[in-house]
Amino acid sequence: MSCKINEYADELRSNARALASRGKGILAVDESTPTCGKRLADIGVENTEENRQAYRGMLFTTEGLGNYISGAILFEETLYQKHADGETMVEKLNKQGIIPGIKVDKGLKPLTGALHHETYCSGLDGLTERAAEYYKAGARFAKWRAVLQITEDGPSNLAIRENAWGLARYARCVQEAGLVPIVEPEILMDGDHSIERTAEVQERVITEVYNACAENGVLLEGTLLKPSMTCPGADCPNESSPKEVAQYTIRTLLRSVPAAVPGITFLSGGLSEEAASVYLNEMNLIGGTPWNVAFSYGRALQHSALRGWGGSNLEAGQAAVIARAQANSEAAKGEYVPGSQPSSDEKLFVAGYTY
Repeated sequence: MSCKINEYADELRSNARALASRGKGILAVDESTPTCGKRLADIGVENTEENRQAYRGMLFTTEGLGNYISGAILFEETLYQKHADGETMVEKLNKQGIIPGIKVDKGLKPLTGALHHETYCSGLDGLTERAAEYYKAGARFAKWRAVLQITEDGPSNLAIRENAWGLARYARCVQEAGLVPIVEPEILMDGDHSIERTAEVQERVITEVYNACAENGVLLEGTLLKPSMTCPGADCPNESSPKEVAQYTIRTLLRSVPAAVPGITFLSGGLSEEAASVYLNEMNLIGGTPWNVAFSYGRALQHSALRGWGGSNLEAGQAAVIARAQANSEAAKGEYVPGSQPSSDEKLFVAGYTY
């Protein structure tokens, strides 16, 4: 381990444990400006900096949010943005006891030599220096999303290796600057593959990720994993029950994730708000895992809140986000009663989803 990581090692471990606190999860609000624009357009609101500020400010000032949310992943604009009252967004989060984080990847690029649809994640150039600036601005963790897709002949070995290596290089770079890396190897739901096929691919991918982390000297105790749940493809004719998804997911992760990792925070991957809570609850009912099992949801925490807010209704927006935060907090302890909190059953899957 380098002297630089040694300098931050205790802080990295402490922040990773705090982010993985039992009964809490992460709010992912790191959508790019174009993606945020699509969300705002859905409710008839113009995509301006003022409106993005108002929406995210609504979320971050929700009373009691810190009881259920341990961290918030921000887009770069938001990290440096002020609330309408003059306080920074970082200060708003800190007052709630929510750790600010930052999306650091620069998006997906075509992977030369791989299958036609396969990509790698860009942004490694100058990453340690950028991460140091984000740390100065108040961020204490980072996120990097690699994407793999199951097809008849994929993902290719090249795509798996390249994305695993990129995740490991990112993790090492940001740890050098004091940021806890969230490692996100997303398996898209696109396709008609079975849950068994998803489990097979996911195990290969995550195993490769941690092999690469070992080669790069990543401090595992100062990291988190943000995987997909082990679900069948969105077009699979055979639906899996929440219990079956939970069983396959936990089995896959027990086979591939080192016990040194303090927490697993799932992405929702296009599941409805209600399904994301129910599936997470089923996993925590299984129990017996060496890592905390929680959530890092974007759409599954924000969908109803965005519609409730509608551009101006602060009270409705905040009521919706606190309801989903509480529901997922309960699910992270295996205590969620399906339907006990207001939620939407609308599927949020988008083919080839990008941020």
